[in-house]
Amino acid sequence: MTTTKTYLLLHGGGGAATMTKFAGLLAERTGSQVLAPVHPGFGGTPKPAELTGVAELAQYYAAMLDERDLTGVTVLGNSFGGWLAAEITLLGGPRVGAAVIVNGIGVEVEGHPVTDISGFTLAEIQAHSWHDPSKAPKPVAGGPSPDVQALIGYTGPTMSDPTLLERLSGVRIPVHVLWGESDRIAGPEYGKAYAAAIPGSTFTLLPRTGHLPQLETPEELLEAL
Repeated sequence: MTTTKTYLLLHGGGGAATMTKFAGLLAERTGSQVLAPVHPGFGGTPKPAELTGVAELAQYYAAMLDERDLTGVTVLGNSFGGWLAAEITLLGGPRVGAAVIVNGIGVEVEGHPVTDISGFTLAEIQAHSWHDPSKAPKPVAGGPSPDVQALIGYTGPTMSDPTLLERLSGVRIPVHVLWGESDRIAGPEYGKAYAAAIPGSTFTLLPRTGHLPQLETPEELLEAL
């Protein structure tokens, strides 16, 4: 059993690169063990046939924590990773002690739909994801880009689960929901509904921040933790 605090960071559709710098910052500032894996199927990695949806991927990560004999882990997920973090917490058991959902998706909130990015260019995705799109990483020819097909492979075309909002009432650990106020993928009202569905959760709005706080305002995100 480990006595060092452990974080499991779960990336969104933009891939593991959206978590790399924040993972290093979190480890440096807190002295914690930080795990920042690539979801199977993202970045050209193989995806086992049994990983057919978000629930199955949650089971995959739960098994990974069990194999490493980790308990009391803080699971932090952004966007799709936030949905995944929620599903992992719902599995119960001692492996997860707290969760942090950062601009998560997955729930359905009447009147506040998530923007459908399936046909967007990278530039359009960035315009919706950043408070200040001029600060977004410049696309590199042949380089990594949001792996939308891998994302939809897990989430389905609607990128949501109509049962998730109600199921969140079953969460029994501390959850902090953080949201960029300038998110045009999933707006703050969506985030507030996400938090309201989780018993005892805390909601924090991050100013001058879009859908990717760990990239755009990492210091503010770290401080809010």
